[in-house]
Amino acid sequence: MSRPRTPPLPPGERDAALTPLLATGWAMAEGRDAIRKSYRFRTFSEAFGWMTRVALHAERIDHHPEWTNVWNRVEVTLITHDCDGLSALDIRLATAMDALAGP
Repeated sequence: MSRPRTPPLPPGERDAALTPLLATGWAMAEGRDAIRKSYRFRTFSEAFGWMTRVALHAERIDHHPEWTNVWNRVEVTLITHDCDGLSALDIRLATAMDALAGP
C-alpha cells in the first residue's frame, strides 16, 4: 500500500510559513520549489552530531532532507517529492533543524 500524496502548501499559508524561515537564513532554491540553507559548525563532530539528531527527527515525521556534509558545513535542500514542491513537512523539518542547531 502506498503512502498518500502530500499536498503542497496552500498559497495563503505559504507566505506565513516561509517568512520566519527566510529570516533565519533559509532561501528559495534556484530553479525548484524548494528551500535551502547552509549550516556551519565548529567541528566535523558537531556537524555530524547535528545531522544524526535531524535524521532521527526526519524518520519520526517520515520526511527526509537532501543534504551534503563537508567537514563542518552541511548544505540542506528541502522539498516534498510527492508534490514536487514545498509542503507543511518541509516547514516542520526546517523549523526543527534550526532548533536543533541552536542559537
